[in-house]
Amino acid sequence: MNRKNPAAERSSATLLDDTSKRIIEHLQQDGRRPYSTIGQAVGLSEAAVRQRVQRLSDAGVIQIVAVSDPMQVGLFRQAMIAINVDGPLEPVADALAELAEIDYVIICAGRFDVLCEAVCEDDAALLDLISNRIRTLPGVRNAETLMYLKLRKQSYQWGTR
Repeated sequence: MNRKNPAAERSSATLLDDTSKRIIEHLQQDGRRPYSTIGQAVGLSEAAVRQRVQRLSDAGVIQIVAVSDPMQVGLFRQAMIAINVDGPLEPVADALAELAEIDYVIICAGRFDVLCEAVCEDDAALLDLISNRIRTLPGVRNAETLMYLKLRKQSYQWGTR
């Protein structure tokens, strides 16, 4: 989904006919599924599936990536950081999005203004990120850190509804 450009997000919705939605659902189940297999399931040729996937990717509707287990690649500390902001929210969210350790940033309503997920090597790296790089950003009033103890579910198969 195109999180930076709402107009692009709206225009990409026009690309999503039922066949494109079914292609996306197949890729959410297995991003390595052969286009020929998807084509058989949705009634298109392999080339037609390849073209649709490319258009969906170019439009920012989908990304096809490998999702690793952070613990398996040496990133042993994960946390959600809930931030309150003084002033405009978007400059803070944009600055957070630029930090390598931050993999997820949302502007939200409710008790907090911005939520972000951090994935770090260890507690020292998380402390440095929070103390020296997040809390010092202009506009950050406070940050509450919720450290992950155990991951029970993580899914990327929400379909296209």
